[in-house]
Amino acid sequence: MENLIKGFPVDLAESSPIHNGRIVSRIDIGEAFAEKLAGILDVDEVAVDADFFGDLGADSMVMARFCAWARKRPDLPNVSMKEIYRHPTVRDLTKALAPPVSPLEEDLERNVALRAEAAPARRAEYILCGALQLLVFLGYSYLVGVVGDLSYTWISAAAGVGEIYLRSVLFGGAAFVGMCTLPIAAKWILIGRWKPREIRVWSLAYVRFWIVKTLIRSNPLLVAIGGRSRSSTASPLLNLYLRALGAKIGRGVAIFSRNIPVCTDLLTIGAGTVVRKDSFISCYRAHNGMIQTGVVTLGKNVFVGEMTVVDIDVSMGDGTQLGHSSSLHAGQAVPAGERWHGSPAQPAEVDYCTVTRADGGSLRSALYGFAQLLIAFAVYVPLAVGGVILLLVEVPQLNGLLNPASAVFSAWTYYVDILIAGTVLFFGFVILGLLVVGSVPRLLNLAIKPDRDYPLYGFHYGIHKAIARMTNVRFFTWLFGDSNLVVHYLRWIGYDLPAVVQTGSNFGMEVRHESPYLATVGSGTVVADGLSIINAEFSNTSFRLSRATVGSNSFLGNNIPYPAQSTVGDNCLLATKVMVPVAGEIRKNTGLLGSPSFAIPRSVQRDGMYDDMVADGGLHRRLAAKRRHNVVTMALYLLVRWIYALGLTLLLAGILEFYDRRNEAAIGLVGAITLLFTIAYWILVERIVARFRNLQPRFCSIYDPAFWRHERFWKVPAVAYLQVLNGTPFKSLVWRLLGVRIGRGVFDDGATITERTLVAIGDHCTLNASSKIQCHSQEDGTFKSDHIVIGTGCTLGVGAFVHYGTSIGDGAVLATDSFLMKGEEMPRNAVWSGNPAQEIRAAQSGSAPGPGALARA
Repeated sequence: MENLIKGFPVDLAESSPIHNGRIVSRIDIGEAFAEKLAGILDVDEVAVDADFFGDLGADSMVMARFCAWARKRPDLPNVSMKEIYRHPTVRDLTKALAPPVSPLEEDLERNVALRAEAAPARRAEYILCGALQLLVFLGYSYLVGVVGDLSYTWISAAAGVGEIYLRSVLFGGAAFVGMCTLPIAAKWILIGRWKPREIRVWSLAYVRFWIVKTLIRSNPLLVAIGGRSRSSTASPLLNLYLRALGAKIGRGVAIFSRNIPVCTDLLTIGAGTVVRKDSFISCYRAHNGMIQTGVVTLGKNVFVGEMTVVDIDVSMGDGTQLGHSSSLHAGQAVPAGERWHGSPAQPAEVDYCTVTRADGGSLRSALYGFAQLLIAFAVYVPLAVGGVILLLVEVPQLNGLLNPASAVFSAWTYYVDILIAGTVLFFGFVILGLLVVGSVPRLLNLAIKPDRDYPLYGFHYGIHKAIARMTNVRFFTWLFGDSNLVVHYLRWIGYDLPAVVQTGSNFGMEVRHESPYLATVGSGTVVADGLSIINAEFSNTSFRLSRATVGSNSFLGNNIPYPAQSTVGDNCLLATKVMVPVAGEIRKNTGLLGSPSFAIPRSVQRDGMYDDMVADGGLHRRLAAKRRHNVVTMALYLLVRWIYALGLTLLLAGILEFYDRRNEAAIGLVGAITLLFTIAYWILVERIVARFRNLQPRFCSIYDPAFWRHERFWKVPAVAYLQVLNGTPFKSLVWRLLGVRIGRGVFDDGATITERTLVAIGDHCTLNASSKIQCHSQEDGTFKSDHIVIGTGCTLGVGAFVHYGTSIGDGAVLATDSFLMKGEEMPRNAVWSGNPAQEIRAAQSGSAPGPGALARA
């Protein structure tokens, strides 16, 4: 160690930072760091100028263990993974320790507001809340069933196709208007005006909150205007809907996000503002067992980027911008005219608004909204109502299947008919869908030219939206993703994929775009789940399509919005939730992490340890084996959904047969029985796919059969049904049935857990919307998975991401849009924030941060 100490420069030897009230020499700190690293890496000594990754062969998991060790030493300063990547030697890291406190850190610390810990809900209160939610669901289902029965009775009595259509327009239109206005009426009756307040979860006040939230976000109007699609869906009708709910929305606002605000009276959006898709502006959050509502104010001509989260009690002045993959935390305020990005956001010089404004926006938007209503009443509603009735009336075979007499219901020929009809319809729609997504959008695309500004809400915008809808079908990306065939599917819908180097996992199951015809992915590049290619830019009155190019020989992690203006070149690693830079020099042969992003090693020695498996012709053999396994997985994907469709048909036929016996209660049970069947079926499917065993931590090549089985676990079971249970006690029950070790009273407002049996969650935790608990990663042909342990009373903020191999201590808080990297250990009662997350303060025992804990910079 003597040689190691001599390696430190004089300026380090002379400086002495203060930690925990006592002076600690930087040499002492460096010596402790080097000694610990030598022990972790099992080497004799660590030179002070040796790069952690390039020279010593460490990886992020090793350095996460090192950071956790440093945090447990009261005589040493805290070290974060962000500092590790920015200062990857003992010399540089020690020199960078204890810098002057930044204004952001000062404000965060100064504005931390502690409040008493919320008392957990009593078991009786928890049960009562679930019972009331179930009754509300049954009542709504009964109402829908009664309306459906009346519509069928009246419309089926019509004579001829023309009269069926007219009656469908009249009755369906009236029902549509009623269902669209129900959420508005419920909001004003049950809530009145939203005000900043705290609502204890599982209380009676929370039940009212949940009813209004659920109705607002399930309004059929959102489906009619494309508000539930996976592509950009701005519509002037959405602005009218939010105004009717109490929001103050200015003229010419364009909201593309499908995450509809809930506490609308607390939302103010100035004229000309643009909110991009996948952003969250809910005006509420769940924190430590409480629903906290707060004000969100966006000024005039504001831009909010894609995959952003805007917390409560924030404001953006006129002409401000918030970049992609960014977040505003509670208490932050962006001064007028400034551009911010990052998580939490900080000042930047990047201009995210590149499209010029067009004239005549008000008239055009009004005509567009009128056209949407006209299409809904003249096409969507009659097709949804009259189309089904027309099939039942005009096709006797279908009528017999869904309205069987008791004798027919017990005959084996009836089930043969069900099998034949279900098979033809299901696989017919699959084949027809593939033909449509590969042909019709290509014809429509002839009307749109790249790099040309078009008016928003005009003819070309309608064409663009139709293309985006038809080519972003989740069923097909899930079917082909994580297999050799995904490359052929993406080419079929229009992607430019030159000289593909087949890996068998070139793209995951979640790939989205604005236009597939302007998306280029270079040779040798591998993309994980959650890529969103942003090749369309919008102002509040115009839009432009441009080519987005992902470089060759790169790897893209999870949940990345990739803009056309990207300055990322070839051979780059883009980490999970990274903010892709759109300015500056072209990045090549490097890795990028965080928001705002910074450089990290492109790869580490550990990720290349399986390269010998594909050497000397081994790749061809293993690719062939993986292709065979993936084809079986795809067949299972189709098989279980075909069986599910047949099961629903038989279930519906049975309910209708009971209804024919004047048992009108059957109408109200349709929704509940369908949901119960859906939950039971997909739980059974997932358990069968996992062979009724718990997943085990893995560290293997993507050409290992263990990884192929893991891919099958991702693909075959469905998970979308879980979102219906958000905010109810039933979500935790289903998580438990799926293998999550979950405690009592957990509040889940929309979390995602990818590997259920590898996760443990303590009592009375709070999981916010869009928070993700992911127990795996894949980099450069290597797959890694491990457990995640979340203690009692923890909170995961909106959009928070927890990676594998991590642990979160009791009472800890992971803030809004934060990324807890693999291997990290959050201490008990700590508050971590940022991407990547790092400790901003340690909470006092028995307390938790309130709404001001993450204050403005």
